Amino acid sequence: MTILKSLSATTAALMLALPAVSFAQADRDVEAEEANRALVIQFYNQFFNEHETEQSSAVLAEDYIQHNPDVPDGKAPFVDYFAGYFEENPDYKSEIVRSATDGDLVWLHVHSTNGDEDRGEAVVDIFRVENEMIVEHWDVIQAVPEEAANENTMF
Repeated sequence: MTILKSLSATTAALMLALPAVSFAQADRDVEAEEANRALVIQFYNQFFNEHETEQSSAVLAEDYIQHNPDVPDGKAPFVDYFAGYFEENPDYKSEIVRSATDGDLVWLHVHSTNGDEDRGEAVVDIFRVENEMIVEHWDVIQAVPEEAANENTMF
């Protein structure tokens, strides 16, 4: 192989590798991600299972951003909304089935129920954490059906 052909082959190989390099994921700070996960799980259990809305909300940013269209933005409106909800629904619980992290995001896969007879809902909650505060939230909610087209559970 001539030097020119060898150089061309090497250049082509490098050019093909560039897209993979440019899209490579940055190093993750697993320790920070796990701290975020612990913060969100503690908040979630206190808030949604113990219905301790005041103490647990200390980790919510004042300008908390809410993407659920039924719940208002802001820490105080969020707390007020759920304090009323828990007063009307004292048996409401949310069992965290699994969780995951990626950077400043924490995902929870949850089974929410409102009493022992309720099949409940499958929920994926996504929280963004910044400086040890929950600053933003998204969720996807699906009712648990009586019958399914498969033998798998939603959890």
